[in-house]
Formats: sequence, C-alpha cells, structure tokens
Amino acid sequence: MAASPALARKGTWRGSCADLVELMRAHQWMKNGFVFVGLIFGHAWTDPGMILAAVLAAAGFSLAASAIYIINDFADLPRERAHPVMRQRPLASGRVSAHAARVLCALLLGGAVVLAWLASPGVLVIVAAYVAMNVAYSHALKHIVVLDVFVIAAGFILRILAGTLGIGIAPSQWLLVCSLLLTLFLGFAKRRAELIKSARSGVTAHRKTLALYSAELLDKYIGICAGGAIVAYSLYAMSPETARLHGTQHLVYTVPFVVYGIFRYLYLLHAAQAGTDTSRDLARDRHLIICVLGWLAATLVLIA
Repeated sequence: MAASPALARKGTWRGSCADLVELMRAHQWMKNGFVFVGLIFGHAWTDPGMILAAVLAAAGFSLAASAIYIINDFADLPRERAHPVMRQRPLASGRVSAHAARVLCALLLGGAVVLAWLASPGVLVIVAAYVAMNVAYSHALKHIVVLDVFVIAAGFILRILAGTLGIGIAPSQWLLVCSLLLTLFLGFAKRRAELIKSARSGVTAHRKTLALYSAELLDKYIGICAGGAIVAYSLYAMSPETARLHGTQHLVYTVPFVVYGIFRYLYLLHAAQAGTDTSRDLARDRHLIICVLGWLAATLVLIA
C-alpha cells in the first residue's frame, strides 16, 4: 500500500530503487542524444577526446534533467495529488518521501556539475543555464502560453550547443534552425496530445496553459513547424556550403527519412493518441526507430 502524502512530508527516507528511477524519469535521457549531433556533423566521431567530452556532457545533462523533473514535481505537487492519474506518481503518492526526493535531487545536481566540468568549463556554463531556465520554467514560464513550448525547445538547443560549442566544435546555423523547428514541432504536438487526452478523459487539465490552447490553433503551429523543419533540412542538405563541408552532394537522399519520420509522428499523434511522451513514442514505434537508425546510417555513410 502506498504511503500517505502526510507521511511523505516527514523527514524520512522512503523510496525503492524502482520508485527513485521512475521519479528521475530515466527513460527521458534519450533526449540527450542531441548532444552527439555535433560529433556527426563536425566529423569528430573518430576523435576519442571529443567523444569522451560529448559522453560526459550528455551524462551531465541527463542528471541535470532528472533533478529538474524532481523540482517540477515539487512545484506541481498540490495539482498532482488532486489529479486522478498523476497522483500515482512516486512523490505525489508518497511512495518516495519528500526528504528522499530532496536528497536525490541534490545528488543529481552535484553529479551534473562534476560531469559537466569534466567535459569542459563551457559545458558547465551551458548546463547551469539549462538548470536556471528550467527552474524558471517550473515556477513561472510554464504558465505563459506559447513561451512554454519555446522554453522546451531551448532546452534541446542548449544540448546541441553543449555538444558543439561546449567541446570545441563550431555549430552550424542550419543545424540550430532545423533543431529549433523540429523541437517546436514536438513541443506543440505534446501540448495537443495533452489537450485531447484531457478532453477525452473529462479530467481538468493539470497545465494552466492548456486552457489557453485549442486543437485548431495547435494544429496550425504544428503544421508550420513541421513544414519549416522539412524545408530547412532540405535546403541544408542541398546547400553548396554543406557539400563543401562534408565533401558530398548526396545528403539530399537523407531527406526522405526526415519527411517520413515527421509524417509518422503526425500519424501517431492523430490515430494512436500518442504525443504526450516523445521518448516513449520513439522507443515503442518500430517505424520511428527504423527511420532514425536509417537516417543516422545514411548520414554517416555519406559524410564519412
């Protein structure tokens, strides 16, 4: 039987390993794959020093992100305890005590600082900026419509900067624009999925901003971002500058992977009620897995 919220507030350590891992949202760590994009497009995948720095940066971001999830859970605790589904989360249900969550959060932040510093001082600055931005998001920015999604997208851009500027690789402007549009697409898709799920369940939305969105408005945002991402990546793949940098004019053949991946995600969003958890959607859908692996393999073969 789960411990009561009252017990969870006591200064005792309560929480099994499984509950702590769930609290950390460890499955979300795959988002930190964005850190390694710089290694691919910076032709640095054969440099052991660069690879180690990128691994440390990704690990630092993983621990920092888990700490942010715990901070966000504390900020949302009253609403989550009143929500019929979210009250089953480790902290809201009392399976993990508040004391245990705070200690774990401190350990995660400390580990993130150490790993980021080992990667480089630049990575440490970027991870610190990520933490500060997300603390502001947890307490204020997530209540501002549209800006809430831009903050989420900014988190991915910071990951890319950690894997480029942070370890000594010059980031491509094309890369940043494509990534911004793609992550905005995923962010607005997430809001739409949350809105539809809330409407179908008849449960009051746990995000205040959802009341300010509509499915029609979000569909417009999603369409703009999806189209923009496809066009931006296509222009990048066909750019003479890209051909000179990578020594090939054939990156255009990776465009179908990008188009299919976006279309597949849209299908899952509308036909399979997916979209509320991008990491789980990617890990569970074999079409998306094959698409991502196919894009990665084709890109490496072409630019190697």
